[in-house]
Amino acid sequence: MSTEYKASKMSDSLLLASYMIAALVILLPLLFHLTKYLGASSDNVRKNEPVEGGIRLTHKDAFDGFNVKFFLIGIIFLIFDVEILFMFPWALNLRELGLFALMEMFVFIGLLFGGLIYVYKSGILKWT
Repeated sequence: MSTEYKASKMSDSLLLASYMIAALVILLPLLFHLTKYLGASSDNVRKNEPVEGGIRLTHKDAFDGFNVKFFLIGIIFLIFDVEILFMFPWALNLRELGLFALMEMFVFIGLLFGGLIYVYKSGILKWT
């Protein structure tokens, strides 16, 4: 291959990439602007009201109390969600890891289940 062919091929790719970027820079703002006029709109006051986790009154004083159950449910979700991250690579490599790893995972799942029972018995999941 000659260097002229390589240079022209690279410049063609660069030209195509620059056209695509230019099209995105021009078309995306245009499409976002057009949706304001072409899409359906509603002037309903309730529709524009912010809602956080079922609480309608978000315009309170910053120093007012907030229900701790929201944070507890979030932390419990994160704890059990991160445990799934430990189980996924284990499941992919189970054959190579052998029987010992299978027993370890049964212990791990048992500890998680015990934690879930503790959370349920302590009443954290009861909303009322």
